[in-house]
Amino acid sequence: MAQSANDLASAIETKMGEAWLPRIYRDRILKMRTRAYHFPAQPKRAEPKIHHTLLGIELKVGRRRMLCPDLATARYLAVFARAGCKAVAIPYDITKISQIADELESSWHRMFLLLEEVARDEGLRARSRRLLVTRVRDEIESAGAGAPAPEFARNTKQRR
Repeated sequence: MAQSANDLASAIETKMGEAWLPRIYRDRILKMRTRAYHFPAQPKRAEPKIHHTLLGIELKVGRRRMLCPDLATARYLAVFARAGCKAVAIPYDITKISQIADELESSWHRMFLLLEEVARDEGLRARSRRLLVTRVRDEIESAGAGAPAPEFARNTKQRR
């Protein structure tokens, strides 16, 4: 049974269902109050690494180091850095970042485990992997990174 990389990528996207990374981003993250985060220019094939330094947590992608307020934010941003995204939305409520980072990491790894299961040929697997990463990146970029800062729609006027 000869399959193309495009067929495999579509099959994996369908099999992932609600756990498809761009769907989590679009349906869960963009629905909450977020702020935009723009990655500095990064090389194409750089694997993000999380470093614990004396100054705090850093996410290193290629030669660029990005200071992160906590480990959950570094894990969250690392998923999008792996996909090569230029800008993403980060939840403003820091208590939600850890759970979402878990879901995003699980989705990322599950996508490639499914690929390993389905594709036996190494060349087909590599092409499908590139195609999946491209699809994830394109869908996230088309969804957008949201506003640079969250809107606070509260009336602070105390007089009646």
